[in-house]
Amino acid sequence: MKRLYLVRHAMSGWKKSRMADFRRPLNRQGVKEAGEMAECLLDKGVRPDLMVSSPAVRALSTARIFGNVFGYPESGIVQRGELSKEGAVEDIASVVRALPESTGSVLLFGHNPSISEFASWLGGEERESMVTCGVLCFDLKVSDWADVEKGAGAAGWYEVPENHCRKRAPRPPGS
Repeated sequence: MKRLYLVRHAMSGWKKSRMADFRRPLNRQGVKEAGEMAECLLDKGVRPDLMVSSPAVRALSTARIFGNVFGYPESGIVQRGELSKEGAVEDIASVVRALPESTGSVLLFGHNPSISEFASWLGGEERESMVTCGVLCFDLKVSDWADVEKGAGAAGWYEVPENHCRKRAPRPPGS
Protein backbone atom coordinates (compact mmCIF):
# COMPACT_ATOMS: atom_id res chain seq x y z
CA MET A 1 0.00 0.00 0.00
CA LYS A 2 1.15 3.52 -0.78
CA ARG A 3 0.61 6.56 1.42
CA LEU A 4 0.38 10.11 0.08
CA TYR A 5 0.40 13.23 2.23
CA LEU A 6 -0.94 16.33 0.48
CA VAL A 7 0.40 19.57 1.95
CA ARG A 8 -0.84 23.00 0.99
CA HIS A 9 2.00 25.50 1.31
CA ALA A 10 2.16 27.60 4.47
CA MET A 11 0.92 31.20 4.65
CA SER A 12 2.69 33.67 2.41
CA GLY A 13 2.69 37.44 2.15
CA TRP A 14 2.24 40.17 -0.42
CA LYS A 15 4.63 42.76 1.03
CA LYS A 16 5.90 43.81 -2.37
CA SER A 17 2.97 44.37 -4.70
CA ARG A 18 5.18 44.05 -7.78
CA MET A 19 6.53 40.68 -6.71
CA ALA A 20 5.72 37.83 -9.10
CA ASP A 21 3.34 35.29 -7.59
CA PHE A 22 5.92 32.51 -8.12
CA ARG A 23 8.44 34.35 -5.92
CA ARG A 24 6.18 35.10 -2.94
CA PRO A 25 7.90 34.03 0.30
CA LEU A 26 6.33 32.67 3.46
CA ASN A 27 5.43 35.24 6.08
CA ARG A 28 6.45 34.85 9.74
CA GLN A 29 3.26 33.02 10.64
CA GLY A 30 3.77 30.66 7.69
CA VAL A 31 7.31 29.80 8.77
CA LYS A 32 6.11 29.14 12.33
CA GLU A 33 3.15 27.01 11.25
CA ALA A 34 5.23 24.98 8.80
CA GLY A 35 7.63 24.06 11.59
CA GLU A 36 4.75 23.23 13.94
CA MET A 37 2.97 21.08 11.37
CA ALA A 38 6.17 19.22 10.53
CA GLU A 39 6.62 18.53 14.27
CA CYS A 40 3.01 17.30 14.42
CA LEU A 41 3.66 14.86 11.59
CA LEU A 42 6.88 13.72 13.22
CA ASP A 43 4.91 13.07 16.42
CA LYS A 44 2.42 11.02 14.36
CA GLY A 45 5.27 8.83 13.12
CA VAL A 46 5.38 10.21 9.57
CA ARG A 47 8.73 9.47 7.90
CA PRO A 48 8.49 10.22 4.18
CA ASP A 49 10.49 8.23 1.67
CA LEU A 50 10.26 11.14 -0.76
CA MET A 51 9.30 14.81 -0.77
CA VAL A 52 8.00 16.45 -3.95
CA SER A 53 7.22 20.17 -4.23
CA SER A 54 6.10 22.89 -6.53
CA PRO A 55 9.13 25.04 -7.36
CA ALA A 56 7.27 28.22 -6.29
CA VAL A 57 9.11 29.88 -3.39
CA ARG A 58 6.29 29.52 -0.83
CA ALA A 59 5.75 25.79 -1.52
CA LEU A 60 9.44 24.95 -1.73
CA SER A 61 10.13 26.90 1.49
CA THR A 62 7.38 24.91 3.22
CA ALA A 63 8.94 21.67 1.97
CA ARG A 64 12.39 22.74 3.16
CA ILE A 65 11.08 23.50 6.65
CA PHE A 66 9.39 20.09 6.81
CA GLY A 67 12.58 18.49 5.51
CA ASN A 68 14.65 20.19 8.18
CA VAL A 69 12.38 18.84 10.92
CA PHE A 70 12.43 15.33 9.40
CA GLY A 71 16.19 15.36 8.80
CA TYR A 72 15.44 15.00 5.09
CA PRO A 73 18.16 16.44 2.83
CA GLU A 74 17.19 19.61 0.99
CA SER A 75 18.88 18.24 -2.14
CA GLY A 76 16.45 15.30 -2.06
CA ILE A 77 13.35 17.46 -2.47
CA VAL A 78 12.09 16.89 -6.01
CA GLN A 79 10.69 20.00 -7.72
CA ARG A 80 7.91 19.55 -10.27
CA GLY A 81 6.41 22.44 -12.20
CA GLU A 82 3.16 20.53 -12.63
CA LEU A 83 2.45 21.21 -8.96
CA SER A 84 2.31 24.96 -9.56
CA LYS A 85 -0.73 27.01 -8.60
CA GLU A 86 -2.32 26.61 -12.01
CA GLY A 87 -1.64 22.89 -12.23
CA ALA A 88 -4.67 20.83 -13.18
CA VAL A 89 -5.76 17.66 -11.40
CA GLU A 90 -4.45 15.52 -14.24
CA ASP A 91 -1.07 17.29 -14.05
CA ILE A 92 -0.77 16.40 -10.36
CA ALA A 93 -1.96 12.86 -11.06
CA SER A 94 0.80 12.48 -13.66
CA VAL A 95 3.39 13.53 -11.06
CA VAL A 96 2.02 10.94 -8.62
CA ARG A 97 1.88 8.21 -11.29
CA ALA A 98 5.55 8.86 -12.10
CA LEU A 99 6.76 8.43 -8.51
CA PRO A 100 9.40 5.73 -8.06
CA GLU A 101 7.81 2.40 -7.14
CA SER A 102 10.41 1.94 -4.39
CA THR A 103 8.80 4.76 -2.39
CA GLY A 104 6.03 3.88 0.02
CA SER A 105 5.21 7.30 1.44
CA VAL A 106 5.41 10.72 -0.19
CA LEU A 107 4.86 14.27 1.01
CA LEU A 108 3.58 16.39 -1.89
CA PHE A 109 3.59 20.20 -1.50
CA GLY A 110 1.34 22.31 -3.69
CA HIS A 111 -1.14 25.17 -4.01
CA ASN A 112 -4.84 25.86 -4.00
CA PRO A 113 -7.02 25.42 -5.83
CA SER A 114 -5.27 22.49 -7.51
CA ILE A 115 -4.17 20.60 -4.38
CA SER A 116 -7.71 20.68 -2.96
CA GLU A 117 -9.21 19.67 -6.30
CA PHE A 118 -6.72 16.80 -6.51
CA ALA A 119 -7.70 15.69 -2.97
CA SER A 120 -11.35 15.55 -4.05
CA TRP A 121 -10.42 13.62 -7.21
CA LEU A 122 -8.18 11.17 -5.36
CA GLY A 123 -10.74 10.50 -2.64
CA GLY A 124 -13.62 10.26 -5.10
CA GLU A 125 -15.72 12.82 -3.23
CA GLU A 126 -15.94 16.58 -2.96
CA ARG A 127 -13.79 18.01 -0.16
CA GLU A 128 -13.54 21.47 1.30
CA SER A 129 -10.62 23.65 0.30
CA MET A 130 -7.43 22.85 2.21
CA VAL A 131 -6.21 25.58 4.54
CA THR A 132 -2.67 26.94 4.38
CA CYS A 133 -0.26 24.37 5.79
CA GLY A 134 -3.03 21.80 6.08
CA VAL A 135 -1.90 18.18 5.67
CA LEU A 136 -4.25 15.48 4.35
CA CYS A 137 -3.20 11.82 4.56
CA PHE A 138 -4.36 9.31 1.94
CA ASP A 139 -3.90 5.56 1.95
CA LEU A 140 -3.98 4.48 -1.67
CA LYS A 141 -5.85 1.40 -2.81
CA VAL A 142 -3.09 0.58 -5.29
CA SER A 143 0.29 -1.11 -4.96
CA ASP A 144 1.89 0.87 -7.80
CA TRP A 145 1.91 4.66 -8.10
CA ALA A 146 1.33 4.25 -11.84
CA ASP A 147 -2.15 2.86 -11.10
CA VAL A 148 -3.44 5.94 -9.26
CA GLU A 149 -6.83 7.01 -10.61
CA LYS A 150 -9.91 8.90 -9.47
CA GLY A 151 -11.17 7.45 -6.19
CA ALA A 152 -7.98 5.44 -5.52
CA GLY A 153 -7.37 7.09 -2.16
CA ALA A 154 -8.97 6.61 1.22
CA ALA A 155 -8.67 9.86 3.14
CA GLY A 156 -7.35 9.38 6.64
CA TRP A 157 -6.54 12.24 8.96
CA TYR A 158 -6.44 15.93 8.12
CA GLU A 159 -4.33 18.18 10.32
CA VAL A 160 -4.50 21.96 10.28
CA PRO A 161 -2.47 24.46 12.30
CA GLU A 162 -5.50 25.99 14.04
CA ASN A 163 -6.89 22.71 15.40
CA HIS A 164 -3.84 20.72 16.31
CA CYS A 165 -0.47 22.33 16.52
CA ARG A 166 -1.26 25.15 18.92
CA LYS A 167 -2.95 22.75 21.35
CA ARG A 168 -0.10 20.28 21.35
CA ALA A 169 2.34 20.17 24.24
CA PRO A 170 5.87 21.24 23.29
CA ARG A 171 8.36 18.45 22.70
CA PRO A 172 10.96 18.12 25.44
CA PRO A 173 14.45 19.35 24.52
CA GLY A 174 16.60 16.70 22.89
CA SER A 175 13.68 14.54 21.78
